[in-house]
Amino acid sequence: MNKKMQIICDSDNQRIDSFLTGRVGDFSRSYIQKLIQDDAILVDSKKVKTNYRLKLNQVIEIDLPEPKEAGNIPQDIRLDVLYEDDDIIVINKDKGMVVHPAPGHIENTLVNALLSHCKGKLSDINGIKRPGIVHRIDKDTSGILVVAKSNQAHQGLAQLFKKHDIDREYTALVHGIISEDAGTINAPIGRDENNRKRMAVNFKNGKYSFTKFEVIKRYNGFTLIKAVLETGRTHQIRVHLSYIGHPLVGDSLYLKHKDSSGIEGQLLHAGYLGFIHPITKEKVEFKSELPQYFKEFLKGLTEYE
Repeated sequence: MNKKMQIICDSDNQRIDSFLTGRVGDFSRSYIQKLIQDDAILVDSKKVKTNYRLKLNQVIEIDLPEPKEAGNIPQDIRLDVLYEDDDIIVINKDKGMVVHPAPGHIENTLVNALLSHCKGKLSDINGIKRPGIVHRIDKDTSGILVVAKSNQAHQGLAQLFKKHDIDREYTALVHGIISEDAGTINAPIGRDENNRKRMAVNFKNGKYSFTKFEVIKRYNGFTLIKAVLETGRTHQIRVHLSYIGHPLVGDSLYLKHKDSSGIEGQLLHAGYLGFIHPITKEKVEFKSELPQYFKEFLKGLTEYE
């Protein structure tokens, strides 16, 4: 059965496909465009084109097709493998790659690539839809994540995440100048009560969430920071930085105003992962440099004086 929903436009003169990306599930822009072309998305009960520019307070009606079963077909997709043994594999994920299949992203995900690379040898604790997946990073977040190949490793990694015994460091570029050299954000995160597709600081129903940050460099209008996660809530860094008034560059979901940077997708990179190997019990550490597009954007900025 199709799922029907309505969204009141809170933007003006923004393309409908761009506006809806990130607001309707975790669907790609191309999938949103397909829904528009199939007349599954209407504006004020009228058909529109994918480049239609919305007006404030228009009513967007969405008729979402029933999700198809993700087939998890192995696909020969290039992976940047940082480490691999019989129990775990550590991947440096590219920006734009979804971690596991879901409606709108049934193919070309990390799981599809892993099924091919690992010849199907992945933990099945999370079922056939998410084989090997212990934790995730967002589609437009680049960087390191660990995947379980054996069930024993999966159980061990899950315990480490539960006890917050995995070290994770991210590099992020945010809007505005952060005056403090370092700080902490201790604010519970839960579903946004006004938009179920977003997370938000929620003191009523949110879960304990703690982020540390340290300024790396200040630019005119921007600050480059290192963020360290103690907890790992959905969109945690994105929500916490937006909450203190410094949303991530390119993060259309958590920006209150249109991003003038020209970047699509948040400038956020998971650059360090350290943990005790669940089988060998040895400390392992992995690092990843900033991707080239991130470096190029920083080169175009001027230092803050």
